[in-house]
Amino acid sequence: MASSAGALTAARAEGRGALIGYLPVGYPSVPGSLAALRALCGDGVDGPGVDLVEIGLPYSDPMMDGPVIQRAGTRALQRGVRTRDVFAAVEAVRSTGTPAVVMTYWNLVDRYGTAAFARDLANAGGSGLITPDLIPDEAQDWIAASDAHGLDRVFLVSPSSTDARIAATAAAGRGWLYATSVMGVTGTRASSPTAAPDLVARIRRLAPDTLVGVGLGVSNGDQAADVVAYADAAIVGSAFVKTLLAADDAGAPGDLSALRGLVADLAAGVRR
Repeated sequence: MASSAGALTAARAEGRGALIGYLPVGYPSVPGSLAALRALCGDGVDGPGVDLVEIGLPYSDPMMDGPVIQRAGTRALQRGVRTRDVFAAVEAVRSTGTPAVVMTYWNLVDRYGTAAFARDLANAGGSGLITPDLIPDEAQDWIAASDAHGLDRVFLVSPSSTDARIAATAAAGRGWLYATSVMGVTGTRASSPTAAPDLVARIRRLAPDTLVGVGLGVSNGDQAADVVAYADAAIVGSAFVKTLLAADDAGAPGDLSALRGLVADLAAGVRR
């Protein structure tokens, strides 16, 4: 399996930041989501794709997801997506040569079985998990399972995290650290969040060897360029999902042209 950290360090070796892209499995359908994920990786894109893919698992009660991702996730659940579909999504991404991590609320892994999920994710070629509602203090089962299967553990910190919490979270993780740049739910924003540089500076001071990706709000190439001026990666989710919702609402759920155009813009942004 490919390391998710390797995607960030490879971009750094090229003198640029990395682009991490999120899409949920199952929207606009399971096959349609696999095609969209491959587009994130550069399939049909005029230029490179993302460096790392986050595959989201739709959840019925998402705490952090804004209205865009909630809407897509609700439709995916209504259209029959299941937890096991995420492993086919991982395989689709890995077939392009791009590493993949799964972003999921912990209840879905717990219901599946932590050890079984880790086993099946590793067998599919996945690099690890991003767990937004799981803190290291409560992650003993996941730490053991991820160690057993060589999977990355990506935990989150926010502007409200104390120095002690940032240091402990970085120490417990493996791969990289997800810095949420604003308080609140996900969603695109008109400008880059002002708290993000300060948060990343704190992480650099407290855990200088930790790779950092910044998410929640990036929606265009200019913002991505701003983020990778101080972080190792820019994370984009809602902006990608918006293109799929617009195509679905227009009666053309298979139209990935807007998604591909946004991938090209963002990939150019992290290369400036």
